[in-house]
Amino acid sequence: MTKILMSNERRDFIKKTGLGLLGLSIAPSLLAQAQANGRLRTAHIGVGNMGMEDLKAISSHELVDVTALCDVDSTNLAAAQKMFPNAKIYSDYRVMLKEMEGEVDAVIVSTPDHTHAPASMMAMKMDKPVYCQKPLTHHVTEARAMNKLAAKKGLVTQMGIQVHSFYDYKLATLLIQDGIIGKVHTVRAWSPKNWGYDGPPPVGSDPIPETLDWNLWLGTSAERPYKKDVYHPGNWRQLVDYGCGTLGDMGVHIFDTPYNALNLDVPRTIVNECREPNGFGYPVNNTVTYEFPGTEYTADSLKWVWYDGPGAPPAHEDLQLPNGDKLPDQGAMFLGEKGRLLLPHFQQLPRKIVDGQYVEMDIEKYNLGKPVKDYASESKKHYHQFVDACLGKGETTAPFSYSARLTETILLGVIAGRFPGQTLHWNSKKAKFDEKEANKFLDSKYRKF
Repeated sequence: MTKILMSNERRDFIKKTGLGLLGLSIAPSLLAQAQANGRLRTAHIGVGNMGMEDLKAISSHELVDVTALCDVDSTNLAAAQKMFPNAKIYSDYRVMLKEMEGEVDAVIVSTPDHTHAPASMMAMKMDKPVYCQKPLTHHVTEARAMNKLAAKKGLVTQMGIQVHSFYDYKLATLLIQDGIIGKVHTVRAWSPKNWGYDGPPPVGSDPIPETLDWNLWLGTSAERPYKKDVYHPGNWRQLVDYGCGTLGDMGVHIFDTPYNALNLDVPRTIVNECREPNGFGYPVNNTVTYEFPGTEYTADSLKWVWYDGPGAPPAHEDLQLPNGDKLPDQGAMFLGEKGRLLLPHFQQLPRKIVDGQYVEMDIEKYNLGKPVKDYASESKKHYHQFVDACLGKGETTAPFSYSARLTETILLGVIAGRFPGQTLHWNSKKAKFDEKEANKFLDSKYRKF
């Protein structure tokens, strides 16, 4: 596999067409991976639940050959192997990457959050492009390390925030950057989803299913007894050792467009109003307030408030809709000097609100075509973009250079949940909090397994 630099012609095309507004990376250091025979051989780490969706979407590209499959659960692995009987199967991604190094061109990581970085870093050290599910990492230090390594090696990368490539979100980005509501001073975003757990840790242990390699599932995290229905297959998001709560799950999706549209960096301060930490599960309800440095699209500083858990968001005048309309279940509201812009999540067009009334917008001028009301078709664009970029045909719009910063922002809010009601001050240059007691949550010690 050879590396090719982006051509001057393509760089000029991006500038002329304004595709950079949509978050397209055009950094000269970003290298595309070109496969000599014009096809991409993929290895998939994690093929259950979202991993299966990733597998289906990546493999739907006509130039993809699924070469290797890996999962710690043999039931998941059997289902994936049935779809791709010629692919080699593994339970340990480390063994797979070593044995298949010369037979794989790109790696897709779709594991629980705590394994994102270990698996991705190993693949990138082998010069493999990586598509990694969101949030990019479990810890802030991991996000920075993945970004640094990807840049150093010039690898094609993409984080799995499929809605980043959806019509609705592209349109909202263009509207905000075109000044549809002027400079933005506040964003309020919400999800009533509940990936929190306020109860006690489980007691005792249960027999480990024959289909599950519990040691490999734990990976680099601390060793602990297996309990049925607590960790695998679906509840790990609510637990501090494995997931990132609702903020890490839905926050990444819902933050993405405002973050991209407003060209934000990482925040200066973060405060999370939630219950006291219990060391095991994330709080069920969180209200996280960020303060960001200003950009060309914002006021001198930007206030960002995130609400999650049952009942989110609470009633607020900023979130009142015309005609007594009900807020979408999940979404974001931009507040600017010339009105508000509501962005539902997802596949609903943004709406402009001025003086308590909806205002029609001329969206035809943005030449985005017609919205697609088919999630599967919209979602595939994000995956296929990664495949095409690996083959030297274009670039990704959520590379690690972007998604690592977004993930860092999300994770700072997660850490703030360890210090309810306390304002934490983030020093981006030093990659440390001014509050020293918070710095121990920026990473964790990896267990040898």
